[in-house]
Amino acid sequence: MKYSTVSLIASALFTTERTFSSYLPSPSQVAKDAANASTIQWTSDVKGKAFDRFVVIWLENTDFDQAAEQPDMAWVASQGITLTNYWALTHPSEPNYMASIGGDYFSLDDDRFISLPKNVSTVAELLDDKGVSFGTYQEHLPYTGFLGFNYSNQETFANDYVRKHNPFALYDSYTSNSTRLSVMKNFTGFEKDLADEKLPQYVIITPNMTNDAHDTNIKVAGKWTRDFITPLLKNDYFMNNTLVLITFDENETYGEQNTVFSILLGGVIPDDLKGTTDNTFYNHYTQIASAEANWDLYHLGRNDVTANIWSSLADAVGVTNKEVDTRFLVNNETYHGYLYDNKIALPAPNVSATNIVGNSILPAISSVWADEYSAQVKANYFTSTTTLVTAGTLTNAVSLYEDTAQTSS
Repeated sequence: MKYSTVSLIASALFTTERTFSSYLPSPSQVAKDAANASTIQWTSDVKGKAFDRFVVIWLENTDFDQAAEQPDMAWVASQGITLTNYWALTHPSEPNYMASIGGDYFSLDDDRFISLPKNVSTVAELLDDKGVSFGTYQEHLPYTGFLGFNYSNQETFANDYVRKHNPFALYDSYTSNSTRLSVMKNFTGFEKDLADEKLPQYVIITPNMTNDAHDTNIKVAGKWTRDFITPLLKNDYFMNNTLVLITFDENETYGEQNTVFSILLGGVIPDDLKGTTDNTFYNHYTQIASAEANWDLYHLGRNDVTANIWSSLADAVGVTNKEVDTRFLVNNETYHGYLYDNKIALPAPNVSATNIVGNSILPAISSVWADEYSAQVKANYFTSTTTLVTAGTLTNAVSLYEDTAQTSS
Protein backbone atom coordinates (compact mmCIF):
# COMPACT_ATOMS: atom_id res chain seq x y z
CA MET A 1 0.00 0.00 0.00
CA LYS A 2 1.38 3.42 -0.97
CA TYR A 3 0.62 6.80 0.56
CA SER A 4 1.36 10.28 -0.65
CA THR A 5 3.02 12.80 1.66
CA VAL A 6 -0.29 14.54 2.21
CA SER A 7 -1.85 11.19 3.11
CA LEU A 8 0.71 10.58 5.82
CA ILE A 9 0.05 13.99 7.32
CA ALA A 10 -3.69 13.41 7.16
CA SER A 11 -3.29 10.05 8.86
CA ALA A 12 -1.67 11.81 11.79
CA LEU A 13 -4.41 14.41 11.89
CA PHE A 14 -7.51 12.26 11.90
CA THR A 15 -8.85 9.54 14.13
CA THR A 16 -11.46 6.82 13.92
CA GLU A 17 -14.94 7.28 15.28
CA ARG A 18 -14.96 7.94 19.00
CA THR A 19 -17.39 6.01 21.15
CA PHE A 20 -17.92 6.20 24.89
CA SER A 21 -19.81 3.74 27.06
CA SER A 22 -21.72 5.29 29.92
CA TYR A 23 -21.09 3.64 33.27
CA LEU A 24 -24.34 3.22 35.20
CA PRO A 25 -23.76 0.77 38.06
CA SER A 26 -26.66 -0.73 39.99
CA PRO A 27 -27.18 0.25 43.65
CA SER A 28 -25.77 -3.11 44.72
CA GLN A 29 -22.67 -2.57 42.60
CA VAL A 30 -22.26 0.92 44.03
CA ALA A 31 -22.39 -0.51 47.55
CA LYS A 32 -19.83 -3.16 46.65
CA ASP A 33 -17.48 -0.65 45.04
CA ALA A 34 -17.86 1.76 47.94
CA ALA A 35 -16.64 -0.89 50.35
CA ASN A 36 -13.41 -1.18 48.37
CA ALA A 37 -12.87 2.50 47.57
CA SER A 38 -9.63 4.10 48.69
CA THR A 39 -9.64 7.56 50.26
CA ILE A 40 -6.56 9.53 51.24
CA GLN A 41 -5.92 12.93 52.75
CA TRP A 42 -3.45 14.96 50.76
CA THR A 43 -2.20 18.37 51.72
CA SER A 44 0.92 20.37 50.99
CA ASP A 45 2.42 23.77 51.72
CA VAL A 46 3.82 25.15 48.49
CA LYS A 47 3.88 28.93 48.82
CA GLY A 48 2.23 30.91 46.04
CA LYS A 49 2.93 34.39 44.72
CA ALA A 50 -0.48 35.73 45.77
CA PHE A 51 -2.30 32.88 47.56
CA ASP A 52 -1.51 29.46 49.00
CA ARG A 53 -4.85 27.77 48.39
CA PHE A 54 -7.37 28.15 45.58
CA VAL A 55 -10.97 26.96 45.94
CA VAL A 56 -13.56 27.16 43.17
CA ILE A 57 -17.24 26.63 43.96
CA TRP A 58 -19.43 25.94 40.92
CA LEU A 59 -23.06 26.97 40.50
CA GLU A 60 -25.33 26.52 37.49
CA ASN A 61 -27.20 28.11 34.61
CA THR A 62 -28.04 31.62 35.83
CA ASP A 63 -27.97 34.96 34.04
CA PHE A 64 -25.65 37.55 35.54
CA ASP A 65 -28.32 40.00 36.67
CA GLN A 66 -30.49 37.29 38.21
CA ALA A 67 -27.58 36.13 40.37
CA ALA A 68 -26.41 39.64 41.27
CA GLU A 69 -29.87 40.67 42.44
CA GLN A 70 -30.51 37.63 44.62
CA PRO A 71 -30.16 38.81 48.26
CA ASP A 72 -28.00 35.96 49.53
CA MET A 73 -25.65 36.21 46.56
CA ALA A 74 -25.50 39.98 47.06
CA TRP A 75 -24.44 39.36 50.67
CA VAL A 76 -21.72 36.96 49.54
CA ALA A 77 -20.55 39.57 47.04
CA SER A 78 -20.21 42.08 49.86
CA GLN A 79 -17.57 39.80 51.38
CA GLY A 80 -15.34 39.93 48.30
CA ILE A 81 -14.75 41.29 44.81
CA THR A 82 -17.43 40.92 42.14
CA LEU A 83 -15.99 40.07 38.72
CA THR A 84 -18.13 42.01 36.25
CA ASN A 85 -16.43 40.73 33.08
CA TYR A 86 -16.09 36.99 33.73
CA TRP A 87 -17.14 34.77 30.82
CA ALA A 88 -18.28 31.23 30.41
CA LEU A 89 -16.94 29.61 27.24
CA THR A 90 -19.88 27.92 25.55
CA HIS A 91 -23.09 25.99 26.19
CA PRO A 92 -24.16 23.67 27.77
CA SER A 93 -22.62 22.74 31.13
CA GLU A 94 -20.15 19.92 30.56
CA PRO A 95 -17.79 21.65 28.11
CA ASN A 96 -17.33 24.53 30.55
CA TYR A 97 -16.29 22.21 33.37
CA MET A 98 -14.05 20.30 30.97
CA ALA A 99 -12.31 23.45 29.80
CA SER A 100 -11.72 24.79 33.30
CA ILE A 101 -9.05 22.16 34.00
CA GLY A 102 -7.94 21.10 30.51
CA GLY A 103 -7.63 24.38 28.64
CA ASP A 104 -10.11 23.45 25.89
CA TYR A 105 -13.58 21.97 25.54
CA PHE A 106 -12.57 20.17 22.35
CA SER A 107 -15.79 21.31 20.60
CA LEU A 108 -18.12 19.39 22.94
CA ASP A 109 -21.64 20.71 22.44
CA ASP A 110 -23.69 18.58 24.83
CA ASP A 111 -23.60 16.82 28.22
CA ARG A 112 -23.01 13.25 27.08
CA PHE A 113 -20.63 10.72 28.61
CA ILE A 114 -17.14 11.76 27.48
CA SER A 115 -13.70 10.45 28.41
CA LEU A 116 -10.80 12.33 26.92
CA PRO A 117 -7.83 10.02 26.23
CA LYS A 118 -4.81 9.66 28.49
CA ASN A 119 -2.62 11.88 26.36
CA VAL A 120 -4.79 14.91 27.18
CA SER A 121 -3.44 16.53 30.32
CA THR A 122 -5.10 18.71 32.94
CA VAL A 123 -4.07 21.17 35.60
CA ALA A 124 -3.57 18.13 37.87
CA GLU A 125 -0.35 17.22 36.04
CA LEU A 126 0.93 20.78 36.34
CA LEU A 127 0.22 20.90 40.07
CA ASP A 128 1.61 17.42 40.64
CA ASP A 129 4.86 18.42 38.97
CA LYS A 130 5.45 21.10 41.64
CA GLY A 131 4.08 19.10 44.57
CA VAL A 132 0.93 21.22 44.91
CA SER A 133 -1.88 19.06 46.29
CA PHE A 134 -5.28 19.01 44.62
CA GLY A 135 -8.68 17.37 44.96
CA THR A 136 -12.37 17.74 44.35
CA TYR A 137 -15.43 17.51 46.59
CA GLN A 138 -18.69 16.59 44.86
CA GLU A 139 -21.88 16.72 46.90
CA HIS A 140 -23.49 13.27 47.24
CA LEU A 141 -20.85 11.46 45.26
CA PRO A 142 -21.66 7.95 46.57
CA TYR A 143 -18.06 7.08 47.33
CA THR A 144 -14.53 8.31 46.68
CA GLY A 145 -13.52 7.87 43.05
CA PHE A 146 -17.02 7.03 41.74
CA LEU A 147 -17.06 7.33 37.94
CA GLY A 148 -20.70 6.62 37.13
CA PHE A 149 -22.72 8.89 34.88
CA ASN A 150 -24.90 10.02 37.77
CA TYR A 151 -26.16 9.02 41.19
CA SER A 152 -29.74 9.91 42.07
CA ASN A 153 -31.18 10.58 45.48
CA GLN A 154 -31.94 7.06 46.69
CA GLU A 155 -35.14 8.11 48.46
CA THR A 156 -36.75 10.56 46.04
CA PHE A 157 -34.84 9.52 42.89
CA ALA A 158 -34.28 13.19 42.11
CA ASN A 159 -31.15 14.23 40.24
CA ASP A 160 -28.28 14.54 42.69
CA TYR A 161 -24.64 13.93 41.74
CA VAL A 162 -23.84 14.14 38.01
CA ARG A 163 -20.56 13.34 36.30
CA LYS A 164 -20.86 16.24 33.86
CA HIS A 165 -20.23 18.66 36.75
CA ASN A 166 -17.10 16.82 37.92
CA PRO A 167 -14.31 18.02 35.60
CA PHE A 168 -11.63 15.57 36.71
CA ALA A 169 -13.96 12.65 35.89
CA LEU A 170 -13.89 13.65 32.21
CA TYR A 171 -10.20 12.92 31.65
CA ASP A 172 -8.61 9.47 31.47
CA SER A 173 -5.30 11.05 32.46
CA TYR A 174 -6.93 11.66 35.85
CA THR A 175 -9.26 8.69 36.28
CA SER A 176 -6.63 6.11 35.30
CA ASN A 177 -4.53 7.16 38.29
CA SER A 178 -5.66 5.47 41.51
CA THR A 179 -4.02 8.10 43.72
CA ARG A 180 -5.86 10.89 41.97
CA LEU A 181 -9.13 9.00 42.26
CA SER A 182 -8.60 8.76 46.01
CA VAL A 183 -8.92 12.55 46.33
CA MET A 184 -12.18 12.70 44.35
CA LYS A 185 -14.47 12.88 47.39
CA ASN A 186 -17.92 13.88 48.58
CA PHE A 187 -18.84 16.55 51.10
CA THR A 188 -18.32 14.18 54.02
CA GLY A 189 -14.72 14.03 52.88
CA PHE A 190 -14.59 17.82 52.75
CA GLU A 191 -15.87 18.14 56.30
CA LYS A 192 -13.28 15.66 57.56
CA ASP A 193 -10.39 17.23 55.66
CA LEU A 194 -11.42 20.67 56.92
CA ALA A 195 -11.69 19.49 60.53
CA ASP A 196 -8.35 17.68 60.30
CA GLU A 197 -6.75 20.69 58.55
CA LYS A 198 -5.80 18.48 55.61
CA LEU A 199 -7.35 20.31 52.68
CA PRO A 200 -5.44 20.28 49.40
CA GLN A 201 -4.15 23.51 47.90
CA TYR A 202 -6.22 23.36 44.71
CA VAL A 203 -9.85 22.53 45.40
CA ILE A 204 -12.92 22.09 43.19
CA ILE A 205 -16.30 22.05 44.95
CA THR A 206 -19.59 21.21 43.22
CA PRO A 207 -22.95 21.09 45.04
CA ASN A 208 -25.69 18.74 43.90
CA MET A 209 -28.30 19.41 41.23
CA THR A 210 -30.66 21.00 43.74
CA ASN A 211 -28.22 23.28 45.52
CA ASP A 212 -26.39 24.50 42.41
CA ALA A 213 -29.62 25.94 40.87
CA HIS A 214 -29.67 23.50 37.95
CA ASP A 215 -32.92 21.82 38.95
CA THR A 216 -34.17 24.67 41.14
CA ASN A 217 -33.43 28.40 40.95
CA ILE A 218 -31.04 31.10 42.10
CA LYS A 219 -32.95 31.58 45.35
CA VAL A 220 -32.11 28.02 46.39
CA ALA A 221 -28.52 28.29 45.18
CA GLY A 222 -28.04 31.67 46.81
CA LYS A 223 -29.19 30.40 50.18
CA TRP A 224 -27.03 27.29 49.86
CA THR A 225 -24.00 29.38 48.93
CA ARG A 226 -24.41 31.76 51.85
CA ASP A 227 -24.98 28.90 54.29
CA PHE A 228 -21.96 27.01 52.95
CA ILE A 229 -19.49 29.89 52.79
CA THR A 230 -20.39 31.73 56.03
CA PRO A 231 -18.73 29.29 58.46
CA LEU A 232 -15.74 28.98 56.15
CA LEU A 233 -15.22 32.75 56.25
CA LYS A 234 -14.89 32.41 60.03
CA ASN A 235 -12.51 29.43 59.88
CA ASP A 236 -8.93 30.63 60.39
CA TYR A 237 -7.43 27.49 58.86
CA PHE A 238 -9.57 27.67 55.74
CA MET A 239 -9.13 31.40 55.28
CA ASN A 240 -5.37 31.53 55.77
CA ASN A 241 -3.99 32.91 52.48
CA THR A 242 -6.87 31.29 50.58
CA LEU A 243 -8.54 32.61 47.43
CA VAL A 244 -12.09 31.43 46.73
CA LEU A 245 -13.86 31.79 43.38
CA ILE A 246 -17.62 31.38 43.29
CA THR A 247 -18.79 31.16 39.70
CA PHE A 248 -21.42 29.74 37.36
CA ASP A 249 -20.74 27.33 34.53
CA GLU A 250 -22.86 29.30 32.02
CA ASN A 251 -25.70 31.76 31.81
CA GLU A 252 -29.29 30.71 31.28
CA THR A 253 -30.25 32.76 28.22
CA TYR A 254 -28.34 31.43 25.23
CA GLY A 255 -29.07 34.47 23.06
CA GLU A 256 -27.25 36.81 25.45
CA GLN A 257 -23.53 37.28 26.00
CA ASN A 258 -22.33 34.40 28.16
CA THR A 259 -21.10 36.40 31.13
CA VAL A 260 -21.56 34.81 34.54
CA PHE A 261 -21.76 36.32 38.01
CA SER A 262 -18.53 35.53 39.83
CA ILE A 263 -16.96 36.55 43.13
CA LEU A 264 -13.45 36.36 44.56
CA LEU A 265 -13.25 36.15 48.34
CA GLY A 266 -11.18 34.56 51.07
CA GLY A 267 -8.35 35.45 53.40
CA VAL A 268 -6.24 37.10 50.70
CA ILE A 269 -8.89 39.75 49.97
CA PRO A 270 -8.10 42.91 51.98
CA ASP A 271 -10.95 44.61 53.80
CA ASP A 272 -10.76 47.71 51.61
CA LEU A 273 -11.56 45.64 48.51
CA LYS A 274 -14.57 43.85 49.95
CA GLY A 275 -17.74 44.94 48.19
CA THR A 276 -15.84 46.25 45.17
CA THR A 277 -15.80 45.17 41.53
CA ASP A 278 -13.15 44.14 38.98
CA ASN A 279 -13.92 44.60 35.27
CA THR A 280 -10.86 42.73 33.97
CA PHE A 281 -11.69 40.20 31.25
CA TYR A 282 -11.63 36.69 32.72
CA ASN A 283 -13.02 33.32 31.68
CA HIS A 284 -12.86 29.74 32.91
CA TYR A 285 -9.34 29.40 31.46
CA THR A 286 -8.25 32.03 33.99
CA GLN A 287 -8.48 29.37 36.69
CA ILE A 288 -5.68 27.35 35.08
CA ALA A 289 -3.58 30.33 34.02
CA SER A 290 -3.73 31.79 37.53
CA ALA A 291 -2.60 28.52 39.09
CA GLU A 292 0.33 28.48 36.67
CA ALA A 293 1.33 32.05 37.52
CA ASN A 294 0.79 31.66 41.26
CA TRP A 295 2.86 28.51 41.73
CA ASP A 296 5.25 29.08 38.81
CA LEU A 297 3.98 26.03 36.94
CA TYR A 298 4.52 24.83 33.40
CA HIS A 299 1.51 25.18 31.10
CA LEU A 300 -0.79 22.85 29.13
CA GLY A 301 -0.20 24.45 25.74
CA ARG A 302 -3.87 25.17 25.23
CA ASN A 303 -6.04 28.19 25.95
CA ASP A 304 -4.46 28.54 29.38
CA VAL A 305 -1.45 30.03 27.58
CA THR A 306 -3.25 33.19 26.48
CA ALA A 307 -5.70 33.61 29.37
CA ASN A 308 -5.68 36.55 31.76
CA ILE A 309 -4.95 35.97 35.43
CA TRP A 310 -6.48 37.49 38.58
CA SER A 311 -5.55 41.18 38.80
CA SER A 312 -3.95 40.96 42.23
CA LEU A 313 -1.85 38.05 41.02
CA ALA A 314 -0.85 39.96 37.88
CA ASP A 315 0.38 42.77 40.12
CA ALA A 316 2.29 40.31 42.30
CA VAL A 317 4.12 38.70 39.38
CA GLY A 318 4.57 41.90 37.38
CA VAL A 319 2.55 41.17 34.25
CA THR A 320 -0.18 43.08 32.44
CA ASN A 321 -3.47 41.45 31.52
CA LYS A 322 -4.77 42.01 28.01
CA GLU A 323 -7.82 44.10 27.30
CA VAL A 324 -10.44 42.25 25.29
CA ASP A 325 -13.03 43.87 23.06
CA THR A 326 -16.22 42.04 24.01
CA ARG A 327 -18.68 44.05 21.92
CA PHE A 328 -19.22 41.17 19.52
CA LEU A 329 -18.31 38.30 21.84
CA VAL A 330 -21.12 35.89 22.68
CA ASN A 331 -19.62 32.46 23.57
CA ASN A 332 -22.91 30.68 22.99
CA GLU A 333 -21.90 27.84 20.65
CA THR A 334 -19.09 25.40 20.01
CA TYR A 335 -16.49 25.34 17.26
CA HIS A 336 -16.11 22.61 14.63
CA GLY A 337 -13.61 20.21 16.15
CA TYR A 338 -12.71 16.90 17.77
CA LEU A 339 -15.85 16.07 19.78
CA TYR A 340 -18.17 17.60 17.20
CA ASP A 341 -16.91 15.83 14.08
CA ASN A 342 -15.29 12.39 14.01
CA LYS A 343 -13.20 13.46 11.02
CA ILE A 344 -11.44 16.16 13.02
CA ALA A 345 -8.27 15.37 14.93
CA LEU A 346 -7.63 15.79 18.60
CA PRO A 347 -5.85 19.15 18.65
CA ALA A 348 -2.23 19.09 19.70
CA PRO A 349 -1.15 21.48 22.45
CA ASN A 350 1.21 24.25 21.43
CA VAL A 351 4.55 22.83 22.55
CA SER A 352 6.45 26.00 21.62
CA ALA A 353 4.34 28.57 23.46
CA THR A 354 5.12 30.44 26.67
CA ASN A 355 2.41 31.48 29.10
CA ILE A 356 1.73 34.89 30.62
CA VAL A 357 4.64 34.56 33.06
CA GLY A 358 7.04 33.19 30.46
CA ASN A 359 6.95 29.51 31.38
CA SER A 360 7.07 26.68 28.85
CA ILE A 361 4.86 23.65 28.39
CA LEU A 362 5.17 20.75 30.83
CA PRO A 363 8.02 18.62 29.44
CA ALA A 364 5.99 15.43 29.82
CA ILE A 365 3.31 16.92 27.55
CA SER A 366 5.85 18.06 24.99
CA SER A 367 7.41 14.61 24.80
CA VAL A 368 4.03 13.11 23.89
CA TRP A 369 2.80 15.79 21.50
CA ALA A 370 5.80 17.46 19.83
CA ASP A 371 5.68 15.43 16.61
CA GLU A 372 1.91 15.70 16.28
CA TYR A 373 2.03 19.44 16.90
CA SER A 374 4.62 19.84 14.14
CA ALA A 375 2.47 17.79 11.75
CA GLN A 376 -0.61 19.87 12.50
CA VAL A 377 1.26 23.16 12.07
CA LYS A 378 2.79 21.92 8.80
CA ALA A 379 -0.68 21.05 7.56
CA ASN A 380 -1.92 24.51 8.57
CA TYR A 381 -4.51 22.78 10.73
CA PHE A 382 -4.32 25.14 13.70
CA THR A 383 -3.00 28.60 14.33
CA SER A 384 0.42 28.87 15.92
CA THR A 385 -0.80 30.30 19.20
CA THR A 386 -4.06 28.52 19.99
CA THR A 387 -5.81 25.24 19.43
CA LEU A 388 -8.94 26.80 17.99
CA VAL A 389 -9.91 25.83 14.46
CA THR A 390 -10.42 28.77 12.11
CA ALA A 391 -12.56 28.67 9.00
CA GLY A 392 -9.51 28.62 6.75
CA THR A 393 -7.61 25.94 8.61
CA LEU A 394 -10.71 23.77 8.86
CA THR A 395 -11.03 23.85 5.07
CA ASN A 396 -7.43 22.77 4.73
CA ALA A 397 -7.92 19.98 7.25
CA VAL A 398 -10.99 18.59 5.52
CA SER A 399 -9.21 18.75 2.17
CA LEU A 400 -6.40 16.68 3.64
CA TYR A 401 -8.89 14.13 4.87
CA GLU A 402 -10.46 13.84 1.42
CA ASP A 403 -7.02 13.57 -0.23
CA THR A 404 -6.25 10.58 1.96
CA ALA A 405 -9.12 8.59 0.51
CA GLN A 406 -8.20 9.52 -3.04
CA THR A 407 -4.42 8.94 -2.97
CA SER A 408 -4.06 5.79 -0.88
CA SER A 409 -4.27 2.45 -2.69
